[in-house]
This record gives sequence, C-alpha cells and structure tokens, in this order.
Amino acid sequence: MTLYLDCNATTPIDPRVRDEVVRVFTSVYGNAGSPHEYGEAAKDIVSRARESVSQAIGCKRHEIIFTSGATEANNLAILGAAPSAREMGKMHVVSSRIEHKAVLEPIQALGKQGFEVTWVNPQSNGRVDHEEFIAAVRPDTFLASLMHVNNETGVVQPIDAVAEGLLDSEVLLHVDAAQGFTKELEALRHARIDLVSISGHKIHGPQGVGALVARRRQGQLPPLTPLCYGGGQEFGLRPGTLPVPLIAGLGLATQLAVSEHAERRDHCQTLRQTVLEWVRGVGGIIHGDPTCTLPHVVNVSIPGFAADELIELFRRDLAVSDGAACTTICTTPSHVLSAMGVTEPQLSGAIRMSWSHMTDHEELRIKLNRHRRVSRSVVSPEAKKSRSVPEPSLRFPSQVRFP
Repeated sequence: MTLYLDCNATTPIDPRVRDEVVRVFTSVYGNAGSPHEYGEAAKDIVSRARESVSQAIGCKRHEIIFTSGATEANNLAILGAAPSAREMGKMHVVSSRIEHKAVLEPIQALGKQGFEVTWVNPQSNGRVDHEEFIAAVRPDTFLASLMHVNNETGVVQPIDAVAEGLLDSEVLLHVDAAQGFTKELEALRHARIDLVSISGHKIHGPQGVGALVARRRQGQLPPLTPLCYGGGQEFGLRPGTLPVPLIAGLGLATQLAVSEHAERRDHCQTLRQTVLEWVRGVGGIIHGDPTCTLPHVVNVSIPGFAADELIELFRRDLAVSDGAACTTICTTPSHVLSAMGVTEPQLSGAIRMSWSHMTDHEELRIKLNRHRRVSRSVVSPEAKKSRSVPEPSLRFPSQVRFP
C-alpha cells in the first residue's frame, strides 16, 4: 500500500476522534439551538469543544466562532472586517505574498473594491521579515494578515514578533493558523492577535469544520460583519444549524493534539531525519530554512526531475504532492516558491512531503530506500511529455546539494 505523505493537505482522522464523531452522530442528534433535553445535550457538547479550542489557543470560550474550516474563517475575518474599515475610511491592507489562496483571494477581492494592498515579500529562506511587515502598516491600515506556518514549506512565520510590534496599533491582526494550530502552541496565544483561523482536518479531526478565534478588546469583538444571514447562531456572525458531531470531533482532536504535543513532535522529528538523509543521498535541494521549519514537512527539488515525474515515480510507494492541494489542478508554478526567488528548474521540480505522528517510521524508511537509485524508465510516457526540465541522467545525481 502507498504510504501517505500529504498531511499538509489533510490528515487521516484519529480513530478516537472518528469514534466520537460517530457516537455523537448516532446518539446526540438534537439541535444545539433547541430548548429540550436533546438540544441541551448537543449544546453541552458544543460548549466542551469550544472550551478545548479556547484553552489550546489561550482565549475565552465566547471568542470561538465555529465555521466549516479555515477557508471560511479567513473569509469572515478579511471580508467581514471590510465594511467597518470603509466606514472609518481605513482602506489599506497588509499581507504577505506567501499566504494561502484562502487569504490571497479574499484580499484580492478587496483590491477590486477599492482597497489598497501592500504585499510583503518573504526572504529567500521562506520567512517574512517582521520589521518589514510592521513597517508596511500605515495610519489608514485596518487589517494586517500573516500566516502562522506556510503550507508548502512548513516555515514558521514571526507572528509573535509582529504582534509585539503592533501593540500600540489599532490595526486588526489576522493569522491563518491552519497549518500551525496545535503543532506550535505559544505564538498563537499572544493576546495582540485579534483573529485566528483554524481547521479540523489539519489536526486529525473531521473535514468540514473549523473556527475563527475573535479575541475581544476591552470586552468588544473585532468589528466583523457576517457574510451570511439567517438564524443568528455563533454570536450572529455565522448562521446555520451547528454540525454538532463535527464540532465534537474538532474539540477532541484539539484536546488530543495539545496533550500529546511533545510526543507527536518528537516522532515527526525522527521521521524528518530519515527524510533528510534520503534527500542528501539523492542530491536534493530543500526549499525553506530548516532551522525554522516544523518537523512534519519538507519541500524539495531533485535535480533533473519535474514534480509530476517524481509524483508518478513514487506513486506506488509514496503519496506526495507538488504544492497546495486546492491548486494542484493549475499548471502555474508555486507562488510561494516564486516569491522566495526559487527559479527553474527547481521551481517546477518541487514536491512536498508531509507526515504526522501516525506515519510509521519503519515503513517510511523502507519505501524511501526503494528510491535511493531509481531509473527514469519507470516514469510514464504521460509524465515524460509534461516535464518542463532538461533531460536528466538515468540515475539520481550523487552530488549532495543540501543547505
């Protein structure tokens, strides 16, 4: 069976979380908004999940707004803040060029509505300079949005330093934490971060559920306008019947991730060392500073091979990707690596390997060993036609090109 190495796209659900979701689906079927005992039981589950998420991120229960995932949370944070910004005459946004499309596209939509956007470039190591980011904030800036961890490279961004630098500013600070929530704990707990987006399926929870953390300032929620109307659930910001089983899964997944944080990190670090040894052996080029990258992901180019060729070559052993899962149907190179200054042929040859504490170390080692020296003859004709790099030798290069 192929070993799954695409956990940055979505993680396998934890069996304990799966069992809890099924239990709630079958036995706690009341509407959390109903006044009878069935509704009260559902409401209690939602409250416990809200508490689990709030404890993980260092906020209060009533600052958690459940959504369908981080994409919806990002849209609610960015587009939901725009009406108040327009009323105040603050028509400027600051963000980075390495954000996920779920942040880039809502901000681009604001640009079409008359807002001015300053895009901050990353350094070549994949990390945004916090001083440059803070310097881009102006008196008419209403929102600054910087991701917690990049989804393609795994590089941790300096959100804590940005939060410190904006202590005396009124600007709303938004963080897309889909990739870093529960994997790196402390930075997201900074009280100056106003809005945080998270997703259940990135932490071994169910797909289809997430949350927006909206921290209050002096008792007031950030000035958000709902994107949808019809029921007033979630403090009037996200109407609709709450998906109680999915919320229960998110709550338990969060609780488990926090309580097992150290063990999961250590296991992922062991896996990372095995992957890095393989990368060295095949002369791979790592994208992103290894010193500030989470231990569950590597973005690498193998000289002489295009990404689609590598994906095809590994298909029977390793399930890897060539970037963000939501954009793999596109043929354009990674906007993240492009912003970092990565050039051809490495740009079109980059693949992402991402694993988790549920990944078996011995299976990973065995399957990587099968690809220490692999002939091009196993690459399909379709992959050969689509490659965009020069013809390589018949074997992986032996020269080590590793930062």
